Amino acid sequence: MEVIPAIDLLEGRCVRLYKGDYAQSQVYSHNPVETAKMWADQGATRLHLVDLDGAKAGKIVNLSTIEAITNAVSIPVEVGGGIRDSSSVIQLFNLGVQWAILGTVAVEQPDLVQGLCEQFPQQIIVGIDARNGLVATRGWLETSQILAPQLATQMQELGAAAIIYTDINRDGTLQGPNLEALRGLTSAISIPVIASGGVGSVTDLLTLLSLEHQGVTGVIVGKALYTGDISLPEALRAIGPGRIQDIPPTLDFSSFA
Repeated sequence: MEVIPAIDLLEGRCVRLYKGDYAQSQVYSHNPVETAKMWADQGATRLHLVDLDGAKAGKIVNLSTIEAITNAVSIPVEVGGGIRDSSSVIQLFNLGVQWAILGTVAVEQPDLVQGLCEQFPQQIIVGIDARNGLVATRGWLETSQILAPQLATQMQELGAAAIIYTDINRDGTLQGPNLEALRGLTSAISIPVIASGGVGSVTDLLTLLSLEHQGVTGVIVGKALYTGDISLPEALRAIGPGRIQDIPPTLDFSSFA
């Protein structure tokens, strides 16, 4: 199973939100590029970037930082947040981004998702962020009446390469992933599912590993990496292959606490 470090960008800084609340953000680094290089050097096989400003604004905001990160690392990068049209997707791919993550438009413009999946096969991932089982949109500020498995099934039919499932009520809490919701999602679709939200320990990762045979192929880890609750090299040894060679020292995130 792939362990994917998350880098959430807010005003050019690396932050983590608590349950998706912009008012409860914690800055962990003022240099996201150095953070990205550190995770790559420690063995990550891909990076998960979220433009939090973009998710709220409805357009990509942290483009220069995203470009700097893709130039600084040799591993593939996936990006989500504020991607609401085809030109934004093309812009990201031209910068070297490997996967574009579509969220709000999956609910509001499914035809756009289908067209992009046809134009860029295996490069369009749909991010399904759910609050109490219902899909949230527009930077988690609005909640639809669509159930997560329902949307996942539709997106699979439209050609999505994978689904990233985030339980908003678990995100940033370190309380463990929502296994019941993940099982419900994987039982509805056959494309890969990447779990996100709540991972707080290697034990949580091992629990998710038990769902690999059901289609959970990766897990995004954010806050636990920055607090030190999880060491990336340890996580890679526990549940998946990495690129570990000479492991550099971890950046001191405590200075931003």
